[in-house]
Amino acid sequence: MTGPQTASREWPAFLRKHSLEHSMSRRGNCHDNAVDESFFQLLKRQKVRRRKYRTREEARRDVFEYIELFYNPKRKHTNNGMLSRIVF
Repeated sequence: MTGPQTASREWPAFLRKHSLEHSMSRRGNCHDNAVDESFFQLLKRQKVRRRKYRTREEARRDVFEYIELFYNPKRKHTNNGMLSRIVF
């Protein structure tokens, strides 16, 4: 979530209810979540966009397979010399 959603009253209440810690950088500091945002953008673009899952389990399995069978072992990353995460 970004923008108004993270600053709303509902979001902090949700985090407290689930014993989660709110992580939000100072205003104008966009680097805290850059790695996460990059990964989730790729996940959406390469795997789940325009996909309709019949069940939550089907979605969970598909995302797990993307991460464990493609993203970590095969996908090359520019920030580690064009090696996969496992090779690096």
